[in-house]
Amino acid sequence: MGNPFIHAYVQSDWFGKGIFWALFFLSVISWTVLIQKAWVYFRVRQLSEAFAAQFSERDPFGLQVGKPVQGKVIPHPFFEIYKALKSHVLQLINRNHLYAPGGSLSLTEADLGLIEAQAHSAMATATKRLEKNLFVLSTVVTLAPFLGLLGTVWGILVTFSQLQAKGLAGSNSAMLSGLALALATTVVGLVVAIPALVGYNYLRNGCREYRRDMEDFAHLVLTSVDLHYRKPEHAPQTAPVE
Repeated sequence: MGNPFIHAYVQSDWFGKGIFWALFFLSVISWTVLIQKAWVYFRVRQLSEAFAAQFSERDPFGLQVGKPVQGKVIPHPFFEIYKALKSHVLQLINRNHLYAPGGSLSLTEADLGLIEAQAHSAMATATKRLEKNLFVLSTVVTLAPFLGLLGTVWGILVTFSQLQAKGLAGSNSAMLSGLALALATTVVGLVVAIPALVGYNYLRNGCREYRRDMEDFAHLVLTSVDLHYRKPEHAPQTAPVE
């Protein structure tokens, strides 16, 4: 007894073969995206854990940000958040040192608000990059069952067309080939869609969890900046100019 899917493919017409090939390409694309994104998420977590372990609240900006990011394929969100915050904080401190009375090296409440907004912007950019191409999996989840259903309807249509053309005599072969196409495309469509659905939900959940990790890291950096550079509330105020 041969493989039923191969037998259904061989016995199908050109339209049925096209549905099989479309499902095959969807499966290849789905597994490529799934494996690539899973590997990227794994590496991103490794890089983030290593970077967070080097961070010290006593010296929030002691880490060097000039080192290259780990390539274009694997993002480094913690590094990007830290780099953006360090650059923004240093710019504000230099501005306050030049223009504030007494050459202050501290940050005001408004400065801290701008830094927090910069952190949220960096997290949004990192999240968008992590979620890149996930739409492919959601598309496969939706499209594969519909292609399988299309093959089912086409196989049944071919079966009835053959029955009408040839009558009952000698119609067993045509009927069996049409039903085989109908059932095989349904099964293949589900086989393609189910792993894509599981992978999509897993990666989306992983992205949400990592988003919380980014928020915790950004909060840690912002708290350290607040402790080290916030302008004291009892700082002397300049008299208004008459």
